[in-house]
Parts: sequence; C-alpha cells; structure tokens
Amino acid sequence: MMNKLLTILSLFLLACATASAQNEITVYKSPTCGCCKNWIGHLQENGFKVKAIDMANVAPKKIEFGITPQTASCHTAIVEGYVIEGHVPADDIKQLLKTRPKNIRGLTAPGMPVGSPGMEQGGEKQPYAVLSIDQQGQTRVFARH
Repeated sequence: MMNKLLTILSLFLLACATASAQNEITVYKSPTCGCCKNWIGHLQENGFKVKAIDMANVAPKKIEFGITPQTASCHTAIVEGYVIEGHVPADDIKQLLKTRPKNIRGLTAPGMPVGSPGMEQGGEKQPYAVLSIDQQGQTRVFARH
C-alpha cells in the first residue's frame, strides 16, 4: 500500500514539475516600460513563470529572433522555442503551445493595441489581430480580439 502511495505521489510531483517547466517564458524588455510590466502580470495571472530581462535596447533580441519592423512591439519573449512579440494574450500562447505547429516561429501583436493585455489603460479597446510568423517571416492571422 505504501509503495502504491509513493508511486502516485511521485507521478503527481513529476506532472507538476513538467507543467511548471512548460510554462516558463523569458521576456526581454525596457526597465522603464509600464505596459511590459503589466503584460508580465497578465502572464503570471495565467500560470506562466516569467523571467524578465531588462535591456536598455531590445532591438538586438528582435533581430536575433527574426522580428521585423512590421511585426514589432515593445517587448520580445521566448517560450519553448517560440518567439512572442508584444501584447499577445496568454490564451493565444497556450493555444500555440498546445498545438505546437511546426511551421510557426512565433506570434506577434504588432504595435501596441489599446485594450490588449498590458495596454488596458489606453482608452477604448481597439480590435486587433494576433499574427503567426512562419519560418520564412510571412504572417497570417492566428486570432482576432
């Protein structure tokens, strides 16, 4: 009986550790950006473990991860090999990680759409699209908000 209980407990702890590791996201951002901090809060509220790295200039990370001026926003993140640019909702990131499409390099919410996570204080919410970025840099609508 004790061995069975230990096995169940071990499996539970392994599942928790795996789930935790799957939700780690690294965010490269300006140290003074309030909307970036708000987006990080949104991620944390939705179960992500966030490692924030403050940088005076995030542009080199954007270039490293293939973010173009047309797909750029204020912060850049990496989660499980995918690039996440800007104010992408946590649910969209979770959907990406659940489906794990091979042809997608990441997601972006170009610019800083008012009403997107982290940008709720900007006035009346604007409709916006989250775009997927494929391996060739082409974009397509992933979700509409």
